[in-house]
Amino acid sequence: MYDRTIRVLLIEDDPMVQEVNRQFVERVKAFKVVGVAGSGVEGMRLLRELQPDLVILDIFMPLQDGIETLTQIRREQLSVDVMVISAAKDQHTIQRMLQNGAIDYIMKPFKFERVKQALDHYRNMKEMLENNSALSQHDLDRLLFGSASQAESTGPGPQDVGAIAVQLPKGLQMVTMKQITAFLAHTRAPLSAEEVAEGVGIARVTARRYLEFLEKSGRVRIDLQYGVGRPVHKYVLAYES
Repeated sequence: MYDRTIRVLLIEDDPMVQEVNRQFVERVKAFKVVGVAGSGVEGMRLLRELQPDLVILDIFMPLQDGIETLTQIRREQLSVDVMVISAAKDQHTIQRMLQNGAIDYIMKPFKFERVKQALDHYRNMKEMLENNSALSQHDLDRLLFGSASQAESTGPGPQDVGAIAVQLPKGLQMVTMKQITAFLAHTRAPLSAEEVAEGVGIARVTARRYLEFLEKSGRVRIDLQYGVGRPVHKYVLAYES
């Protein structure tokens, strides 16, 4: 049981969204909002002053946007985790934030359940990192790819992400697979290979290779969509079915 308060700084310029974010965060056990900033410039000042555990960051803001703010946080090597909540849906922005170490990316409009899922996973990660002197591969897989309940809900064996991690075919990279699964997790509707490719910033043929592997491994399921002509293969994470 995690018994330490996780201190959160909100960086968001819309007062209404600020209040929604505050209420959502403080509904989740162990989390407390310790500061709110309306721009990246103000956010950096409060970050240095308050030294929170977690920053929840918007993208579109005056003076300094979220992309530059996260870049500055990493450039200054500040010891803080960053979660993005933003209306930005283009693949370039999502890719840049993930490459700069955002631990999660939630698109507006969003629901409390999605925020709670992200915060619960973050709390579990903090507890695991702080309470274990050494992690097993199983622990690390849980930390990187979600809670035990998510992993167990897809069943054992080939659906286990730990197994996927050590059995990637030649030419597939773990970093890219993680980006694809994260992108699928952030989108409720099933996506085609082309939509995944655009969202992650890779070629469609590359996206299809990863999706086909994930489907064979049981991590992703196919959702056939019928219309005029041949049915379209769309993909969704198996545990979200």
